[in-house]
Amino acid sequence: MQKIDFKKYSKFVMLGFSDGTPKKAILTAIVVGTLLTWINHGNSMMLGQFPSLIKIALTYLVPYCVTTWGAIITKLAQTKHETTESPNIH
Repeated sequence: MQKIDFKKYSKFVMLGFSDGTPKKAILTAIVVGTLLTWINHGNSMMLGQFPSLIKIALTYLVPYCVTTWGAIITKLAQTKHETTESPNIH
């Protein structure tokens, strides 16, 4: 069995919890999760039939994860661009 190298993943964790990413992800999850919950389950909720908590939790978790992943990828691309960009010397 191969050992997991956690140092390899520490950069992703650091990027996911820096520069206001969690706050942005939470706000996105609240807005998008609420909209999706009403779109997907609004009719049944109006009739008093509520979906399972796991479905509602996933409806909020997915936008949080997508926002966080998007921020990580963007930060990695910016870092790569900054390191590969040649200095402009006149």
